[in-house]
Parts: sequence; structure tokens; C-alpha cells
Amino acid sequence: MILKTLGRVDWQDTAAAMQAFTAARGPDTADELWLCEHPPVFTLGLAAKPEHLLAPGDIPVVQSNRGGQVTYHGPGQIVAYPLVDLSRLGIYVKEYVFRLEAALIQTLERFGLTGLRVPSAPGIYVRLADPRAHAAPQGPALDPFEGLGKVAALGIKISRHCSYHGLALNVAMDLEPFSRINPCGYPGLRTVDLVTLGGPSDWAAVAAVLTERLAAQLQP
Repeated sequence: MILKTLGRVDWQDTAAAMQAFTAARGPDTADELWLCEHPPVFTLGLAAKPEHLLAPGDIPVVQSNRGGQVTYHGPGQIVAYPLVDLSRLGIYVKEYVFRLEAALIQTLERFGLTGLRVPSAPGIYVRLADPRAHAAPQGPALDPFEGLGKVAALGIKISRHCSYHGLALNVAMDLEPFSRINPCGYPGLRTVDLVTLGGPSDWAAVAAVLTERLAAQLQP
């Protein structure tokens, strides 16, 4: 897998480049992993509903062809775009999402934090009261997000068995823009970053671990 660290880049330009790469790739094209940050932007997935965009203000809103609802990208967030041939890995979309989430959980674990999955709500969550707790959530709960905060979001697109778009991990952000939306379509869902949870603020250090874990999860 070829790693490309892009720096802080425009979301629309990056989305267009991913789409072009995926359209042009052949059976022997090497997989790539793009890491970047984006200037502030709200992106709307294919399932996004207008009512979940509460008050965007001066932050641009752009349409995306990824799955999912509305999310926010901004400085201090690691955005990772795995451009992967799933047929070469011998996996389907459900397993791919599971592996992306596993890489995020393993990254948090490296910094002493416990990442959790919520059924039917892709992404990674943490217990706000004790983000280092290892016990499994007790359920079923009336509200599956009770006591949880979202620290990472997923939104992918598959074309000809090849993936683009990807995931976003909040490291050290201005979290205020998340209050202008219902993150991923869930009213009242709190969004957090690693710093809020007592974790690291060093983007490059976290990105290095995430890169290692993604590469391990996406090996043929």
C-alpha cells in the first residue's frame, strides 16, 4: 500500500482526485492510503436529510457521493482515504467497514482509550464518563448512544469493487461546528476528540499509528 500524506487540502479537490484515481485504476494498480486534513467544511452523504443541517453559518456545505449522513471536517482531524481493491483482498463491504473500525479501535487502544462500536451506526464511540473503561456496554438501552461520544466517523463509496472516501478521527479540534449539525443524523449525539478524552494532541503521532493499523488491516 502506497502512503501519501497530502497536508491540508480542499475537500472537493481531494474527492475529485479520489474518484479519478478509482475510475482509472486497473487490476494491477497498487492500493493507496491518503492522509490529510481539510479546511472547515460540512459534507452531505447520500442519505443526508436537510433537517440534520441545523445552522451551518459561514462553513461551506458540499454534496458527497459517499454513504451516510452529514459530517464535519476541519483542522485537527485526521482524514484517511484508503483506495483499496476489495476483490484483491477477497472481502465485501461489511468486512471492509469492520476492518476500518478495528484499525480505529486499535489506534485508540495504543493511547489508552477504549473505542466502541454501536450496531447500525458506523464509526467509533467512547464512554464519556470513563473513556479508558474496558467493560462491554450493558444493554439493550433505549438510547444506544446514552453516555457515549463519537470520536471517529466513517463514510465510504465502492465503485467496481474499489473503495474511496474513508474515515475521520478527531484529534485536537474546534468541536463547535459539530453543534451546527446532527452528527451522522443523530440529534443530540455528542462529538469528542482525543484531547477531550485525555489523549494526545499530536496529529502526526496519531496519524502514524492509524496508518500502521490500517495497513495491517488491509493487507492482502
